[in-house]
Amino acid sequence: MNAFIRCAIAAIALLVPVLVGAQAEQPAATVFDKLKSMAGDWIDVDGSMGMKDKVAASYRVTGGGNAVVETLFGGTPMEMTTVYSRDGSHVVLTHYCAAGNQPRMRAVTTDGTSLVFEFDGGSNLDPAKDGHMHNGRIHFVSPGRMKAQWYGWDKGKPSAHMPAFNLARKAA
Repeated sequence: MNAFIRCAIAAIALLVPVLVGAQAEQPAATVFDKLKSMAGDWIDVDGSMGMKDKVAASYRVTGGGNAVVETLFGGTPMEMTTVYSRDGSHVVLTHYCAAGNQPRMRAVTTDGTSLVFEFDGGSNLDPAKDGHMHNGRIHFVSPGRMKAQWYGWDKGKPSAHMPAFNLARKAA
């Protein structure tokens, strides 16, 4: 499958929840509470993150309950941090990438089981030229399972970089 078709499929996958789920929008506070409930360590279920059966992501609530910090690949040279917070009626994120840039995204769909994020600027990057994470989707499968799909962008258009995560909460 060529890159154009993959990108078209990815775009459709992101648009369908926006078009179909708009009437099911949930308030940012409700969705943010779901993010806060992810606090703890999460295991790479299927090796999609290259860390099968190991802790690949950790979440912690900080800032008086107003921010959720996600750490991916903790303790490795590829460690990255994403900070989720509320901005009025929206859930937003800033991703501190190992590539040295900091894309920001805003949730455009919040239906209670998924958050769909779209690019909303960033620092240390020119979206028309530089590679960066541009949009993505977090799907809450159950209280102990979640999946995420992120879409890269390079030279002003979708790239082939599309990391997917399939995570389960680490047993206590």
